[in-house]
Amino acid sequence: MAKIAIFNQKGGVGKTTSVLNIAGALYRRNNPALMIDMDPQGHLSQIHPSSINDAGKSLFSYYQDNKPLSELIIDWQNLGTLIPAHRQLAKVDSIFGKGPTVINKFGSGLTTLETQHALSNVLIDCCPYMGVLSLSALFTADLVIVPIASDFLSLQGAIKVEKTFASIEPFLKRPVNRRYLITRFDRRRNMSFNVHQQAIEAFGDNVLDTLISENVATAESPNHKQDIFSFNAQSVGALNYMALLDELIAGNLLNSASLAGTENASPKQKID
Repeated sequence: MAKIAIFNQKGGVGKTTSVLNIAGALYRRNNPALMIDMDPQGHLSQIHPSSINDAGKSLFSYYQDNKPLSELIIDWQNLGTLIPAHRQLAKVDSIFGKGPTVINKFGSGLTTLETQHALSNVLIDCCPYMGVLSLSALFTADLVIVPIASDFLSLQGAIKVEKTFASIEPFLKRPVNRRYLITRFDRRRNMSFNVHQQAIEAFGDNVLDTLISENVATAESPNHKQDIFSFNAQSVGALNYMALLDELIAGNLLNSASLAGTENASPKQKID
């Protein structure tokens, strides 16, 4: 089971959108993922066709009531499965503190879950601030994807994230395996090209080749409670996220053992 956290301390960079659409791409390769919403704002959970308003059926119940993660999984038709969030998750730090026991609790739950369910990939939508929930995800993740919207403030936010990784690595006793994903890329704007180049200068080979373009369909699909492939499979956004999946597969960055049709993978994108 590959555990992939999507994390940035800045909002509006495409974090939830990327979780949703990586899951959508995986589903279309016969490898549905489990998505876990660790953000008290619950944006990913709000996209689910059913309203999730009961804290007892959300990730909060795992912390509050020790309810097994396996009992919190709900189906997401044509996409995979979800463990939803609830606004009560914002209280985890104040209720349970910030010690190693609570930080490691999430990883322990995933280890138990892996023995009960055949899961190839888990996609974790992290909250956009550093606390118990984000640390829990970062400590257990095999890979962290950091979305960077194509503007300079997002780039500065990613540089702060890099410092966060450096600060937790001594506790992990291993490097944080991370990749930076450029989102909202607009080829009509020089700023997008400049941000992309500066990201490469800052993060080197950890910047993914795939660019997620600014695209109306990508922006609109969550409002219709759909991933980009269900909403418009021929859109630029769908092509981008399938290309991203192909790049992650090529780099052995997720579990592709049960994928089908990888011989028809899309080529990596190039900047014109």
